[in-house]
Amino acid sequence: MNDRPPSRLELLKFLQRVQLQQLDQTRRWLLQEEDRAQRDAHVAPPPPDWVVEYGIGAGRPPAYVHVGSCAMRGARSKPVGREAALRALAEQVDPCPICRPDRELGVL
Repeated sequence: MNDRPPSRLELLKFLQRVQLQQLDQTRRWLLQEEDRAQRDAHVAPPPPDWVVEYGIGAGRPPAYVHVGSCAMRGARSKPVGREAALRALAEQVDPCPICRPDRELGVL
């Protein structure tokens, strides 16, 4: 049986092994979090319910009302709520002839 206490060198080597194990665990956690963040970044948010597309030029008047998932909506579009979409249609903004938001909103 060895009754002598460990030397300072032995204690430091033990400490190094423990710290390396902790560093490995931290690196695994970092990789997991990076993977999770990358997956979350690729998940597209759901489309809005309704979109108003604006024209080009001064004042940029509204041009069309779209269902939010319409593939025909332009880059100058702004998500709006149901009430704003209904108001735009009532103010003579054209409904998209493809997605027909007027039908979806119950406006004939």
